Amino acid sequence: MFSQLFSIIAPVIICAAIGYFWQRRGGAFDSRMVAGLVTNVGTPCLIIATLGRLTIDYSVFWQLAGLAIVALACFFVITAVVIRLAGLSFQNYAPSLAFANTGNLGLPLCLFAFGDVGLALAIAWFAVNSISQFTIGMGISAGQFSLRQIARTPVIYAVAVALAFAVTETPIPKWLLNTVEVLGGFAIPLMLIALGVSLAGLKVSEFKRSIALGALRLVMGFAVGVAIAEIAGLEGPARGVVIIEASMPAAVFNYLWAQYYQRDPAAVAGIVVASTLMAFIALPLIVTVAIDPSLMPWR
Repeated sequence: MFSQLFSIIAPVIICAAIGYFWQRRGGAFDSRMVAGLVTNVGTPCLIIATLGRLTIDYSVFWQLAGLAIVALACFFVITAVVIRLAGLSFQNYAPSLAFANTGNLGLPLCLFAFGDVGLALAIAWFAVNSISQFTIGMGISAGQFSLRQIARTPVIYAVAVALAFAVTETPIPKWLLNTVEVLGGFAIPLMLIALGVSLAGLKVSEFKRSIALGALRLVMGFAVGVAIAEIAGLEGPARGVVIIEASMPAAVFNYLWAQYYQRDPAAVAGIVVASTLMAFIALPLIVTVAIDPSLMPWR
């Protein structure tokens, strides 16, 4: 079990560490360019390549997308209660507690834990989270919502294209499949390296509050993920993907919105850093529970 866990977690930590120390040593890294490439090219191509080369049960794919919506609703309800009791600003803190890092961290973990099938199922969860974050999350921080933002989210088009080929049982042309596989290949390593770079550059404030809210993000995510997986009766990779994706730390994009709209960015940075560092410590437990359902006491 230890060897299996290490093979899953080590690539994630090593790639993120490369980005962290690269940034700390003053290495050149154009975060804006990398984020643009990963968001607009790498990730869409990864989605098309993954869904295009696999034969999966798309009813499970859609089920996980639906469960991702349920999880987000649970996160917002729990977050609203906690924020109200603590006397904090909903606009400042809700996005960083509700939206997890299902892309940079969640996708690689699901790939290493469950292979291409795990990655394909994780894409369903990531797509819902990504679309919601670029609409609802940004809208909360901005104080207003724009449906126009949905049309600017490349993930939507990538999922639509991949599912169109799958539903019509049309094979993706070899030249196109080869192209998206090559371009999608840089997405995951760059995601992890960019995560490390981002963590090295974030300025943290209010240490105790950051630790408390970061811990809330992880505990809430893990509890909701396990509960949803059990209630839905999921097994195998589907169960593991739900637990892993739900348990991820706060997404770095929350900090970008907070910084852009001046929603206490230093405090949000603290939540991102604290939850991510604690997540790396908790990964052995999260992944073990995700791959071995017999560890649940009620099983």
